[in-house]
Amino acid sequence: MNQDPRDARIEELEAENRRLRRFLDETGLPAELRHKVRNTLSMLRAIIRRSAETSDSLETYVAHLDGRLDALARVLNALMRSVPEGIGLHSLVADELLVHLAREGEQVAISGPSLHLRPGAAEVLAMAIHELAVNAVEHGALTVPQGRIRIEWAVLPPKAAGSPPQLNFIWTESGLEDLAPEPPHRGFGMEVLERSLRYELKADTVLAFEPHGLRCTISLPLTSHFTLVEDEE
Repeated sequence: MNQDPRDARIEELEAENRRLRRFLDETGLPAELRHKVRNTLSMLRAIIRRSAETSDSLETYVAHLDGRLDALARVLNALMRSVPEGIGLHSLVADELLVHLAREGEQVAISGPSLHLRPGAAEVLAMAIHELAVNAVEHGALTVPQGRIRIEWAVLPPKAAGSPPQLNFIWTESGLEDLAPEPPHRGFGMEVLERSLRYELKADTVLAFEPHGLRCTISLPLTSHFTLVEDEE
């Protein structure tokens, strides 16, 4: 029986992943840096595996895998160039949408306080934003000229005494007509939004498939992964 090309590609990528992990263990890098890189490699492994498991064809698998790896590469490159506080959330959102030819001020509106994300949080949120953007291109607001996306976030008071403030991030699409209800197939994008964000950042995600477009609300605690930059007077 011929091997599925996806299985062959997974084996090749995971072999390279294992070689990188062994290299890290042998180089004597500082523990913190080694930990960050190993976390990134773990994310790569999850992307490779889950992209294959949730794709219905080789072409879909290749296209989605390439897009996800590119999104991860973009955020890692941005983090290397960023200030010590990390990468700005506004830049993270705008840059990902620009890759899909959706420009701020045209089809996209972005607003929210200045917030920086450190590695880990930046990688997970970048993947979530990528999945929302790809869904908009394939099924949502970016499929029609009149489609619009509004992304806004706000910092809310703590839910309880002694707990951190909350970040409320809302992605709203509009301009569609009679959007189909929630799809029965729950792919990698849904997993990132509903499971990865909860596991990595303790986030609650609510997806509403409204008639004129998707609305995604992500609520999470502002922990040490985030830095809120106060506006200058």
